[in-house]
Amino acid sequence: MQKTTDRFLELVDLIRTLRGPHGCPWDRKQTPADVKAYLVEELYEVLEAIDQGNKEHLQEEVGDLLFMILFLTNLYEERNAFTLHEALEGIIKKMIHRHPHVFGDARAETVEDIRNNWQTLKEKEGKPSQKSLLGSISSHLPSLYQAFRMTLKASKVGFDWENAAQVLDKVKEELIEFEKELMGTDREKKEHEIGDLLFSIANLSRHLGIDPEQALRKCNEKFRRRFSYVEQELQKQGKTPRESTLAEMDALWEEAKQCEKKNN
Repeated sequence: MQKTTDRFLELVDLIRTLRGPHGCPWDRKQTPADVKAYLVEELYEVLEAIDQGNKEHLQEEVGDLLFMILFLTNLYEERNAFTLHEALEGIIKKMIHRHPHVFGDARAETVEDIRNNWQTLKEKEGKPSQKSLLGSISSHLPSLYQAFRMTLKASKVGFDWENAAQVLDKVKEELIEFEKELMGTDREKKEHEIGDLLFSIANLSRHLGIDPEQALRKCNEKFRRRFSYVEQELQKQGKTPRESTLAEMDALWEEAKQCEKKNN
């Protein structure tokens, strides 16, 4: 534990050195707005490493993310807004307060009991109440995950479909509405209907116990992997995708799918 503490403090000192008068000009120029972009990038690299199941890669990416969090905290320390000590003290107090079944005498027999206790304790902390049940959901979340979280919150108060079959019917309804707009020229209406369709699919995912953001991320990775195969095979033939026909690329795409089936 002491070794971990020493390394943690060493990283904090390193960041302060980088930001100091004899540090790095680039690091000294960084602002919270700059760090926002890096945080998002590093977080998604952590998610990618988790999906890949690569422990070495994950270790590196967790380190990168921790660096950016501490870097951001240091920026606010410099502005006398808050300190790392205060941030750590705050989260420790919060977690102890919200886990009385671990650190106190409270009893929680089920996960649902724990969730209810969490919400009750959160309300007792004196934070200003949200004007809306959905107010705690960040607008900066990826849109699919936002939809997932909003429908989950709404379902807690009974605003929900009874089962996945009903949601699937809603998806079909939204698809029909989109098809009606497809031949039109009003781009805004098409955008509206695609939004409704995506929202309904996110809601269906929730009913099936599937994180839509995770599902789409895996699908994106599958597309990336298969298209890379197409590019590599074309390169062996001395071609690029631009120099190939759709039929040639489709054939290689099918090859990629077959290779995946053999390897699974």
